[in-house]
Amino acid sequence: MTSELIIDVREKEIAIALLEDKDLVEYQNEPRDASFSVGNIYLAKVKKIMPGLNASFVNVGYERDAFLHYLDLGIPYYSYERWLKQVTSDRKNLFPFDKASKMPDLPKEGSIANILTVGQDVLVQIVKEPISTKGPRLTGEISFAGRYLVLMPFGDKVSVSNKIKSGQERSRLKQMVHSIKPKNCGVIVRTVAEGLRIEDIQEDMSQLIGRWEDVQRRIQKATDRPQLVFEETSRAVAMLRDLFNPTYENVWVNDEAVYEEVKRYVEMIAPERASIVKLYNGKVPIFDNFNVTKQVKSGFGKTVNYKHGAYLIIEHTEAMHVVDVNSGNRSRGTNEQEANALDVNLGAADELARQLRLRDIGGIIIVDFIDMNLAEDRQMLYERMCKNMQKDRARHNILPLSKFGLMQITRQRVRPAMNVRVEETCPTCMGKGTIKSSLLFTDTLEQKIAYLTQKVGEKHFILYVHPYVASFINKGLWSIKRQWQLKYGSGIPFLAPSFDIVPSQDLAFLGYKFVNKNHEEIDMTQETDGE
Repeated sequence: MTSELIIDVREKEIAIALLEDKDLVEYQNEPRDASFSVGNIYLAKVKKIMPGLNASFVNVGYERDAFLHYLDLGIPYYSYERWLKQVTSDRKNLFPFDKASKMPDLPKEGSIANILTVGQDVLVQIVKEPISTKGPRLTGEISFAGRYLVLMPFGDKVSVSNKIKSGQERSRLKQMVHSIKPKNCGVIVRTVAEGLRIEDIQEDMSQLIGRWEDVQRRIQKATDRPQLVFEETSRAVAMLRDLFNPTYENVWVNDEAVYEEVKRYVEMIAPERASIVKLYNGKVPIFDNFNVTKQVKSGFGKTVNYKHGAYLIIEHTEAMHVVDVNSGNRSRGTNEQEANALDVNLGAADELARQLRLRDIGGIIIVDFIDMNLAEDRQMLYERMCKNMQKDRARHNILPLSKFGLMQITRQRVRPAMNVRVEETCPTCMGKGTIKSSLLFTDTLEQKIAYLTQKVGEKHFILYVHPYVASFINKGLWSIKRQWQLKYGSGIPFLAPSFDIVPSQDLAFLGYKFVNKNHEEIDMTQETDGE
């Protein structure tokens, strides 16, 4: 299996697609100014105590206060509380962390009303992003994830990933980490550390210690509450950190700044693989070039088609996700009914496992498979689903089919499920239902080009249109595109034109988008309304 990471950096958002053997398996899309990410650490204030819930609400700057349960305060809470007072009491001299006292562990059973007070400073980390009407979920047990290790201040253990089975290797890693870890810190050794030399582990440890030291300095100087004292790495780098492996063939980025950031990270963790990070400079949108746009359009939405006409219907409610498996127009011969049901269900299991990763669906998922009479077929379907979910990094649990033919799945939910709107609003009528003749569309585009070149003075731009429209404009030796370029461009044949027409699969049939030489979209809405 080969993997490619495609990073599409746009003016207001960044989208990341992970391809495995050219198939889209993970997709993330978020605003570039998004400030709430899992892993961010805040020095915040307690806003409200809720004894009935044995929890508190903490102000971390979000419109809804974040939720901190007593059990999420963390075992070393008393150590953090005392150390925090020592650090914030002296603005000039930073209190050395290795001299911090280890206090008794927080009892497993207790009341948060006896621990926290309104207005108290707490050091917290986001473990779950805001979902629906709920604010972020917090923990008081701080951790820093690296490529090979997870550093936990005020921890006292060195743990090794359960996926490393060799007892000898586990002992070697524990001994190695014990020899280099700082005082007052616990460490978790990640699966990818198996077989590594101490030099590699030491480098990762040094980076994590550097992050923690930076957090300590920010806490000491913090004057406002809430105060962001540690921001998780960008989504592109975080995804690389968690997923990077030798099967990666390419990491394509269409923005120079993000390209440099990603390349620096790869050079740091795997210098011999730095050449896989590549800057994309093509005129065609990067997602179109790698067939991501089409897979996004077909992979999201209520109905998802897979092999031989079968399809899934995926519905989201407040409490759970519900999936219905349908055989579509497949043959329903009496003699082949059981075989058809098994084949459709096995295909549904393959597609559903991909959909859970692709949409990042979490919580409770109920799947209504087609009824099967044979117990061995139901067992085969259960085993197929378990095998498919082995690639999923999120914690999950799968139950065998119930007597009603339902499969219950729970999957870790850290951020809201990805919901991409695949239906397109008509860009000409804006949903009213009537439009001008499509034959006049090229006249409209020419008016826009004339306005930009002759009135605005914008000579260098790209016009993105639907691929069908682009084919029509580019058709023939004396194409409409060539006429426009000569009329509004340089005006001299055989010289490079000052603007170009490029197909984009992301646009509706009569949609269009103007982008200047700095890759910034040119707003033509007012000019459209004035026609």
